[in-house]
Amino acid sequence: MDTSKSSDIFHQIHIDVARNATDDFNLFHDRNRWLRINHNPFKGPIALGFQVESLIEHKVFLHRQSHNEHALIHDQNLHYSNYQFSFVNAVKPGQEVSIEIKTSQFNEEPETILSNRIAVKSGGALALLGYKKESKFALFLTNPDIPQFGALNQHPDRSFISGSHFFLKRKFISISNAKNFLCGSLVDQDAFFDPFQNKAVYPEIFPCSLISSALLEKAVIEKHDFERNPLVYMSHKISIDRITLAQLKSGDALYILIKQIPPEAKHEGIGHAIDSPYNYECYGLMEDKTILYRALISLAPLEQILNSVKQ
Repeated sequence: MDTSKSSDIFHQIHIDVARNATDDFNLFHDRNRWLRINHNPFKGPIALGFQVESLIEHKVFLHRQSHNEHALIHDQNLHYSNYQFSFVNAVKPGQEVSIEIKTSQFNEEPETILSNRIAVKSGGALALLGYKKESKFALFLTNPDIPQFGALNQHPDRSFISGSHFFLKRKFISISNAKNFLCGSLVDQDAFFDPFQNKAVYPEIFPCSLISSALLEKAVIEKHDFERNPLVYMSHKISIDRITLAQLKSGDALYILIKQIPPEAKHEGIGHAIDSPYNYECYGLMEDKTILYRALISLAPLEQILNSVKQ
């Protein structure tokens, strides 16, 4: 079976750069505040989930390039990029991170999809497991139920939209933050940005990574105790519209809408299947309400995960 493998190492400086570029203030990534987390089993800071996915994005891009698959994506009008990952363990600084990309599978029935199974190991232990898929239509949240809110810029930032269950976070896209996020993700920024050639192509995961800060700010407003009840990612399911992404430019406003939803099913967490009580629909909307991305994000309390490990 044809597979491609690569290995890299995150250091704390990469984590700091990535979290600063995305305003992610989760204690798990903080070089000092990780000590405040109740019963923290990781014994130090850990990498951002979206940071690891950004590295995966670039590795898959190189895989597509070496197998002449970008032409296939173009010819088949596979406008959506989809990520589906379960977080099995933490990625720690100083550990070798290996990414294995399985042979590409192309299917036209029941719908056209180019897919790769992906496994990420950190320090020899499985950390992430899932798929990267290209498709004609979004694979997740195919019929989004987003009410008519009027002009999004009329709603207060970091607030619940009146008459709905949606929390709104407004972010502004910048090339500098995107570059820093790429550097923190061990990705060459020149592959996306080149001022000498007037090139500015935003990577797929960068705007999605802003979901983390939105979730954190929502939790702050809800007075969540990050030290006593820390949460960790269980799974990400993300569909990104590459056509809209190609139109993204510095200074654009991105409106992140988040709504808590009932759990879908059990998820793998640190090697065990558990229920994820914190599940969210997340949408990244442009000023004209075009959906840039849609995501299903699942988290679980660290205490619940540790208890499942003991059983």
